[in-house]
Amino acid sequence: TLLTFRTVRRRDEGGAASHGAARSRVGRLLARTSLAGLPQLWNVLRGDLSLVGPRPERPGAVQQLTQRHPEYAARLRMPPGLTGLAQVHARRGGTSTEDRVRLDNLYIDSWSLWQDLRLVLRTAGSLFRLGGR
Repeated sequence: TLLTFRTVRRRDEGGAASHGAARSRVGRLLARTSLAGLPQLWNVLRGDLSLVGPRPERPGAVQQLTQRHPEYAARLRMPPGLTGLAQVHARRGGTSTEDRVRLDNLYIDSWSLWQDLRLVLRTAGSLFRLGGR
């Protein structure tokens, strides 16, 4: 279970929020600065999430993505992380699933402590730019 601040109001009790749902001023600020995911640091401290690695996916989506993209399963050989190569290069979902899978697997294949440090610094820097880029 990943923790996050809610930035969008739900349309109804059981339904998921949509992109057109209303946001408060605080919600807009959290979303634009990527601070909505700040509670995920607790997940890192608990050991549920590493600091750097492929972003986790919802369990139901993992099965679907593995069927559609055979190389998707290879990214599961490393624990999920708070940030990663795909997130730094493709902020705000700007790339296809194929590109994210390719970047995640490239990160795993070329892992180094130096690369992790650079990714953490780039992620931290993006928090201070509006739009999260």
